[in-house]
Amino acid sequence: MSEPTNNENIQKAADIMQRMKQAIQQVIVGQENVIDQTLIALLAAGHVLIEGVPGLGKTLLVQAIAKTCDASFNRIQFTPDLMPSDVMGHALYDMKSEEFRIRKGPVFTHLLLADEINRAPAKTQAALLEVMQEQQVTIEGEAFPVPKPFMTLATQNPIEQEGTYPLPEAQLDRFLLKIQIYYPTQKEESQLLKQITGQKMGNQLDVSQITPLIKPETLNQLQKITAQLTVDDKIYDYAVRLVANTRDWVGISIGAGPRGGIALIRAARAMALLSQRDFVTPDDIKNVALPALRHRITLAPELEIEGKNVDDVLKNILTQTEVPRI
Repeated sequence: MSEPTNNENIQKAADIMQRMKQAIQQVIVGQENVIDQTLIALLAAGHVLIEGVPGLGKTLLVQAIAKTCDASFNRIQFTPDLMPSDVMGHALYDMKSEEFRIRKGPVFTHLLLADEINRAPAKTQAALLEVMQEQQVTIEGEAFPVPKPFMTLATQNPIEQEGTYPLPEAQLDRFLLKIQIYYPTQKEESQLLKQITGQKMGNQLDVSQITPLIKPETLNQLQKITAQLTVDDKIYDYAVRLVANTRDWVGISIGAGPRGGIALIRAARAMALLSQRDFVTPDDIKNVALPALRHRITLAPELEIEGKNVDDVLKNILTQTEVPRI
């Protein structure tokens, strides 16, 4: 029997991701862009920061993704008194054996929901961001790898800023994408009400109806396929020019660093796979530019006073940056 071709692998991978999306949509009403962008980050083996007010289904989204992948899932509620050891784990003295043993923290999982990450102090934030980068935790001088695939989905509330510790730019840079989640449309909200109140007790949707579609090992393979998609030199150049333009654009005080270009390419590859292609196009770069770059730039105060936001400026940069012909 002959080996499957690259195109066949991509077709199968795209089919799997489409079935995962459909399964997630059984419990998530609307929010199609949020689902798409989260799946892009999943394929690109990246972490995401989701910004939105409470009650829009962020926890449910992570649970649904974990169920489709038959993956482990943990949620950590970040609070001002949360310590790094509460997240990572610590050494515990066992009175019976008279020796120390390692108690692993909730970070040892496939999918980790870091809820309201900006409510924890910098030391705890830094501990989580370290494991995101290194894929391992050091406890008492010994390194323990986290399960693979490993993905952190952190959330923050854009409105309530009292008692928060905003993530510094260098730490924000560790997230592949920053996803904005908005209120549902009236039609979607009506559908949501029917789903929740239709002969059910309580006020929560659940993921019990979702059937696992793949194993975590299969997701690892999907990520490898995504990382091997073809990227033309003109696409690399386009990504570099977009990022460079954020550094000297009028109204931007801090532009994107090199991780911005890396995020564009990684996310664009995932976008191409979802579109059943084995190569990246300029449109893939455009489609992921906002979530890949919005958290990596800082606007000058005068633009904020004028009511401008980061997405407005990025759209101007995309419009005025020459697009390569492939």
